[in-house]
Amino acid sequence: MLDEIKITKAIIESYLKDFNKYLESDALICGAGPAGLSAGYYLAKAGVKVVILEKNLRPGGGLTGGGMMFNKIVVDEEGKEILTEFGVSCEKYEENYYVACALETLGALVYHTIKKGAKIFNLITVEDLLIHNEKVSGVVINWTSVILANLHIDPMTMRSKFVVDATGHGCELVKILEKKMGKVLFTTTGGIIGEKLMNAEMGEKFVIENTKEVYHNLFVCGMAVNAVFGGPRMGPIFSSMLLSGKKVAEIIKEKLK
Repeated sequence: MLDEIKITKAIIESYLKDFNKYLESDALICGAGPAGLSAGYYLAKAGVKVVILEKNLRPGGGLTGGGMMFNKIVVDEEGKEILTEFGVSCEKYEENYYVACALETLGALVYHTIKKGAKIFNLITVEDLLIHNEKVSGVVINWTSVILANLHIDPMTMRSKFVVDATGHGCELVKILEKKMGKVLFTTTGGIIGEKLMNAEMGEKFVIENTKEVYHNLFVCGMAVNAVFGGPRMGPIFSSMLLSGKKVAEIIKEKLK
């Protein structure tokens, strides 16, 4: 016989157990889009204690919308290699152009990232950064529902050795840092340069080349890279999102040594 209170207790106790375990981590990723999930997968694969925070109900960012609500994505040869690792089917369209189902891709990314050991918490919004000795040392969090309801409820904190802004075009963590600390970023201007007009070829390269540390212990990957460092957007091709996540994971793994 099922007991409603036992069901409730099982949810509360197991969630709080996980939440308490991940209040401190080696790497904390804000944003569970393709770049954030890729970063989490490769970090967890290497045995790094990694947590991913997603403010929305579902992970995926702009992935599931594909191009203008056609739920297909395009990747090149390098992107296809990563999708193959995740077990995602890719159909060759032309040389160096492969099409994949956006929903299958998201399902595979979430599944394999969790199975490798990364912990994903959805419906949590990062509203501030934790700073010690002029280095980012964690994030300040609240329930997304609290933010949406505009309730005056104090947030709490999570500590991490490294923090990754994978929030896409909004580069939300970097915006917080710039707003509160001024022109201290590792960009040519010291501030957020802003995303440029579309150019798929240049944009894809720019994302990967500029996936790096933007302030002490704070990294950017995915579309946040182009927004912060001033690269062109590239439209519904997702290779650089996956490769950027993999690259930031490699950088953090090296730093953890």
